[in-house]
Amino acid sequence: MLTIDTLLTARYIIPVEPAGAVLAGHAIAVDNGKILAVLPAATAHQHYLPREHIALPDHVLIPGLVNLHTHAAMSLMRGLADDLPLMAWLKSHIWPAEAEHAQHEFAFHGTQLACAEMLQGGITCFNDMYFFPEAAAHAVQAAGMRAALGMIVLDAPTAYASDADDYLAKGVALRDEYRDHPLLSFCLAPHAPYTVGDKTFTKIVTYAEQLNLPVHLHLHETLDEITDSLQQHNLRPIARLNHLGLLGPNLIAVHATHLNDAEIALLSQQGCHVAHCPSSNLKLASGIAPVSAMAQRGINAGLGTDGAASNNRLDLFAEMRLAALLAKAQSGQADALPAAQVLQMATLNGAQALGLDRLIGSLVAGKAADITAVDFSGLALLPCYDPLSHLVYVAGRENVSHVWVNGKLLLDNRRLTTLDEVTLKNQTVVWQQKLGAHHV
Repeated sequence: MLTIDTLLTARYIIPVEPAGAVLAGHAIAVDNGKILAVLPAATAHQHYLPREHIALPDHVLIPGLVNLHTHAAMSLMRGLADDLPLMAWLKSHIWPAEAEHAQHEFAFHGTQLACAEMLQGGITCFNDMYFFPEAAAHAVQAAGMRAALGMIVLDAPTAYASDADDYLAKGVALRDEYRDHPLLSFCLAPHAPYTVGDKTFTKIVTYAEQLNLPVHLHLHETLDEITDSLQQHNLRPIARLNHLGLLGPNLIAVHATHLNDAEIALLSQQGCHVAHCPSSNLKLASGIAPVSAMAQRGINAGLGTDGAASNNRLDLFAEMRLAALLAKAQSGQADALPAAQVLQMATLNGAQALGLDRLIGSLVAGKAADITAVDFSGLALLPCYDPLSHLVYVAGRENVSHVWVNGKLLLDNRRLTTLDEVTLKNQTVVWQQKLGAHHV
């Protein structure tokens, strides 16, 4: 028998690959942070001698969820200015608050709070976009999570950087510092077409090609964004970015709420990815992204929460359910975006967009042991006829009991193992007093 670190047995395992598979009475063998095998439990006991055996007889094991778009540090702004349209929300509340408070400590504490919330909701990897990404790197390391950190770029000066070249230089230096870190990867993160000019986008294209990095930006989020682009550039934003060479297999278009048929076809032809953020789009009244039409064109779409300031939850279970329901209502087809496809959006699709699908996103031998356990024992989850459907339409983040990243247990029976809840609460109270005094 082979001695290994951990053997996980569960009522069901949903590996995502192969698509739609539900494995009853199976086990996952984990050693040195990797998945060695997914196999029947009886066979696993014959072949492996685990240092630790964790039996979860009422649970479903799924790949750790991948949050394809968020602004983690903005957790400290949760509920700061609700019920406002995007630009009024940004210009009158969020940007002034950031100008006063967004420093290294703010980013570190906010990202810590976000990591705790995401881990408790089964999220093991997130794609971030915010100032002071070095602070986010420290917070992610402390939590033990996996993250793709955005090398944010704007043309406007902030407390973080003075101009586009300064943003890029700081981002590249951080990427170079952590380029061999097992849990951190990087994306170029120009904020949006309305905050980044053509000259800077041209530099982004060069950096993306030289460093082989994804490009992560907000795109076609609102109708006003499109109207303003037509007035300023005589082009819709996607056409402008295509002209500049931004569209391609490394582009992650966040929101993509307002697309015409030609633009959907263009994103498909160029192999672009989309980060679908249904809750944020609805809360800011930005619109409903045509995800079903994108899927029919073969566009790879993952799920994101956006930041807690505009959602106001970092909850991918809520996003899965909402994405499925919106697609059905929008298309008029009840079989649009079925449960298996939505779970793939929350796992493997996000990993693919980040260039991490060889490492995470599904439970197969050779990949990192990023695993989430969902407890199906509660009365609200009974009866269960289809575990996969149950995950999307019934279960919630409150049912997440255990989370592993790289084989390390970060959530143990709903208890965080690397982050101290009392410390996080105390830090958050201090920031609430600072922000609430001037910006509510």
